Amino acid sequence: MKKINIIDTALEYKKLKTKIDNSVFNVLKSGVYINGPEVEKFELELSEFLNVKHCISCANGTDALKIALLSLGLSQGDEILVPSFTFVSTVEVVVLLGFKPVFVDVDFRTFLIDIDSVKKNINKKTRVIIPVHLFGQPVNMKEIMLISKKHNLWVVEDAAQSLGSQFYIKNKSNQFFPKQYTGTIGHIGTTSFYPTKNLNCFGDGGALFTNNRSLAKKIRLIKNHGQVQKYTYEKVGLNSRLDAIQAAILRVKLKKLRQSNNKRRSHARIYNSKLKNIKEIFTPQILTVIESHIFHQYTLIVRDKKNRDPLKDFLIKNGVSTMIYYPRPLHKEKPYSNFASSSQKSSEELSKKVLSLPIHPLLSRKDVEFISELIIKFFKS
Repeated sequence: MKKINIIDTALEYKKLKTKIDNSVFNVLKSGVYINGPEVEKFELELSEFLNVKHCISCANGTDALKIALLSLGLSQGDEILVPSFTFVSTVEVVVLLGFKPVFVDVDFRTFLIDIDSVKKNINKKTRVIIPVHLFGQPVNMKEIMLISKKHNLWVVEDAAQSLGSQFYIKNKSNQFFPKQYTGTIGHIGTTSFYPTKNLNCFGDGGALFTNNRSLAKKIRLIKNHGQVQKYTYEKVGLNSRLDAIQAAILRVKLKKLRQSNNKRRSHARIYNSKLKNIKEIFTPQILTVIESHIFHQYTLIVRDKKNRDPLKDFLIKNGVSTMIYYPRPLHKEKPYSNFASSSQKSSEELSKKVLSLPIHPLLSRKDVEFISELIIKFFKS
């Protein structure tokens, strides 16, 4: 029986082996393993790809969020709005730095931060909003930036799952057009290059983006021990640098990012077409147009939570791996439960009903059709 993995990093390496090996060996021969030309070239190429003025690499996506918050001049106890339905890094860094996370709910159908919930939770202590472009779809950044301007709030975009997605806006003729890449719309954007991401390396890595020169300067200081030059320190900083080998790998993969994101969209279209008449599930809801979404995950909502785990087991028995992102909303997790001020209804319900299917770009059309047919068979049996 063929096994279809939720992600296949080994196969991805096999496809790019020659180019990646050459790039890595060139770094090894150079003797420059931290910072240096490879890191500088990668930052420049990624900034050009995203059309953003400043791209600053770092050690991982969690550090990127931490560095972003450290650069904003916040005070202990300042409140930061975070969605409850997301990966733990988003809230983890807030608590570690001594700020107060305020959980907001997500929209049940899109998984994205709920705008009304954001508005309801703003008060005099609120300083930052962290919208998460979950599963590869952009949050409505037009609304977020309007809220930011009205209340004088910082916006730190968590684009760890959305690198390459674009926020689309509607014109007067009700047509949607791409505006900006996620991670470049707020005051600071952050991302991760963890091996499962759309743009990934063979270890840990991350980056921050901004069009603000002053913030870029602070970010570069903080990520490198607060140094203005070697052994001259302007502020307390971190040791958070992307190594040259990972930068070399990322430079190879960046050239393929548009192509691989388009492949994910192609898979999503097949899933949508095959599964649209299955009343027992919701397929991912697209806010604007499918081109805006990069489908880091293709996540179903199983209407009756009693069917979610049996469906997962059925797919596993037939060789298809799946994942549950996320089994509990963050306000229900032990370290963060004391910050929960109210029920997050959609987040709590989604955690019991979501199931993510394989959608990586190395799947074949037959693989996606096979998975779809299995799901149809499960609900018709």
